[in-house]
Amino acid sequence: MQGAMLLGALDPARRAADIAAYRAAGLDPLAMERLPRITRAQSMDILSSQSNLAGYKAVVDAAASYGRAFPMMMTAAGTVSPAKLFVMGVGVAGLQAIATGRRLGAQVSATDVRSATREQIMSLGAKPVFVENVAGIEGEGQGGYAGEMTAEYQAAQAELVSSHIAKQDIVITTALIPGRPAPRLISDAQLATMRAGSVIVDLAAEAGGNVEGCVAGENVVRHGVTIIGAVQLSRTLAADASALFARNLYNFLAAFWDKDAAAPILPADDEIVTAIRPS
Repeated sequence: MQGAMLLGALDPARRAADIAAYRAAGLDPLAMERLPRITRAQSMDILSSQSNLAGYKAVVDAAASYGRAFPMMMTAAGTVSPAKLFVMGVGVAGLQAIATGRRLGAQVSATDVRSATREQIMSLGAKPVFVENVAGIEGEGQGGYAGEMTAEYQAAQAELVSSHIAKQDIVITTALIPGRPAPRLISDAQLATMRAGSVIVDLAAEAGGNVEGCVAGENVVRHGVTIIGAVQLSRTLAADASALFARNLYNFLAAFWDKDAAAPILPADDEIVTAIRPS
């Protein structure tokens, strides 16, 4: 239908030809994953709603693969030590991973390059692990995302991670930079320091992965450590993912709905419309 809006996760950066084809067919493509991180757009944010589910499912999948219990258990036969879970990247997915790990009884720690996330980590009862004496990102970073850090910070972070990761049983990595390959957070040498049977869930697998040796959509074992290359985990929770996605789209349409026209009207100068309409 000429003039119809096409809303969804359209990935214009990698699917420019498809976007051009939609326009040639008379459609108005709107890439909802490019919504700005502003208060007015929160209820429409498909990345946040789906990442929330992905963070939860990452911990559930890690628990299923781990082969040991998460919480401490004190029994007549002896004590079971709690699992140690480390979350790298404290966005929406990371925060949900922290909360889920805590609910399951793990000892949870987390890190991020954004200084503002320290309080968020502590508010969920987890231990913040931060690079000290080297400047990271003050506040939330551009658009709520972390940017690429200086070489000095990356070296300090690698040293910190190396000493911490060797003691962990579960690691969830979530670091993404929009429009760029995922930053490398864990090297093969660091993997080799982890205990055999440990599990890493890499939520950035589709963007190249935060973990060296990660393969999107596959479980890879290196040095006895299972690396889960997670791909669109939210779709494994289909009913919830669909309900949240539908609500996001409804909120978007409702915000721009014009009663007289009985249709949504998208002002060309609106910051939301400008962001989601590919150039």
